[in-house]
Amino acid sequence: MGLFSKKNKEALNTPLFKENPVTVQVLGICSALAVTSKLEPAIVMGLSVTIIVAMANVIISLIRNTIPMRIRIIVQLVVVAALVTLVSEVLKAFAYDVSVQLSVYIGLIITNCILMGRLEAFAMQNKPWPSFLDGIGNGLGYAMILVIVAFFREFFGSGALLGIQIIPQSFYDAGYINNGLMLMTPAAFILIACIVWFQRAKDKSLQEK
Repeated sequence: MGLFSKKNKEALNTPLFKENPVTVQVLGICSALAVTSKLEPAIVMGLSVTIIVAMANVIISLIRNTIPMRIRIIVQLVVVAALVTLVSEVLKAFAYDVSVQLSVYIGLIITNCILMGRLEAFAMQNKPWPSFLDGIGNGLGYAMILVIVAFFREFFGSGALLGIQIIPQSFYDAGYINNGLMLMTPAAFILIACIVWFQRAKDKSLQEK
């Protein structure tokens, strides 16, 4: 079986759109609401989750045959906690300002339903390479939604992207006002709902879910 066989490609591609963890499986919503007021923390959060899910999937897949079923959840939590701690310390060392913006949400990755769901549903039944691709796919699917939501929230809420002013000052001088609603949590709900609607309008098979 090749590294990118049809089954492996499905493990990577399916979570991006057809089985997106946020818009289809409705997982990871809390962090999607909390860290998307600006684009930079949303990108960092998405990449952090992607790395942690991929690595946790590989580790659990490698040791799956040695884990007693009665303590498998505990083992999964220990692996995830170690990876979350490592990522948190790296962020504090090299991107301290972003780690402060993310606050407790990096630590709460350990409770992310996407993460635990992939370990239990996929990594425990599959080999390391497919598990790695599944982790990358689900992580990027989650990150993609965060980035889209954060893009619109920061652009219309602050007139900026990645902290760089995009809307010219002349617009403000002419009377343009930033949309304050975009910086509030309900805006994330509205944007995610719009993405869900668009996705299901394009893919009729999702309308039955």
